[in-house]
Amino acid sequence: MTRVAAIDCGTNSVRLLIADLDGGVLTDVERRMEIVRLGQGVDRTGRLAPEALERTFAAMRGYADLVARHGASAVRVVATSATRDAANREDFVTGVREIFGVEPEVITGSEEAELSFTGATRDLVRLSPETGLPTPDGTRPPYLVFDIGGGSTEFVLGTTHVEAAISVDIGCVRLTERHLRGSVAPPSAEVVEAITADIDDALDRVAEKIPVERALTLVGLAGSVTTVAGIALDLPEYDPGKIHHSRIPANRAHDISRRLLGMTHEERAAIGVMHPGRVDVIGAGSLILDRILRRYGFDEVVVSEHDILDGIAWLASKP
Repeated sequence: MTRVAAIDCGTNSVRLLIADLDGGVLTDVERRMEIVRLGQGVDRTGRLAPEALERTFAAMRGYADLVARHGASAVRVVATSATRDAANREDFVTGVREIFGVEPEVITGSEEAELSFTGATRDLVRLSPETGLPTPDGTRPPYLVFDIGGGSTEFVLGTTHVEAAISVDIGCVRLTERHLRGSVAPPSAEVVEAITADIDDALDRVAEKIPVERALTLVGLAGSVTTVAGIALDLPEYDPGKIHHSRIPANRAHDISRRLLGMTHEERAAIGVMHPGRVDVIGAGSLILDRILRRYGFDEVVVSEHDILDGIAWLASKP
């Protein structure tokens, strides 16, 4: 058995998973998430803001203490969209090296997609690809896995391994900063149309790269999707155990996206499952989910709490 620590530093949040890896089984020891908004302004400036870096480093210092306390023998730190887009990403790399004593990996969109697929499907893929029979929870491969991040969204098609993948620059933070600009009032119809146009352009590029029509199950990852799922399930507060592997009908997702976009900042903040750090970006995130379901014709989305963080943990013990 190996105790591993995985840190995922995205555009909106920084997350920690400490887990025991024993053969083919990954057992959680501790999961943490903090909204740090590392990607603040990156779409506009091309640089990581000093205050965003400090928020991120402060969260990571706390994570480093937990890693030491739990005695993790292998640590892997991965950074995604905001960091790879930033001209001053060496500032991030240097800070992380000082905190954890390991070199962070600023991964490509394709690498991010593969890690997301691994994390999301390890507990879905429990059958021989040759049989085509349903998995125990009723899902059927091939899977189209999508991970809505702050700066980008990754799409992966596969059964037991990645067959095709692409990362596109539509994320809940990027689209919010580009179109909503800090507004606390519901966006106008014109603004929603502009966001939709950005999303649809990206989804056209996805369809050119990935044969999405082959997919039999749509699997959605990350905070925008899990928050919509929590609302769809009428949960009074966020409950990952009830959200994991829930199946949200497309018409329910469409209705929730429409309602979220029509709410004020204060109304969204009052939703029980809503993390405070997602209040301002959930409208754009839910619209990405809405357009994926419409564009590719799925009747439902299977929601996974396991994602890139779990993929990082699976590979953390490898050189």
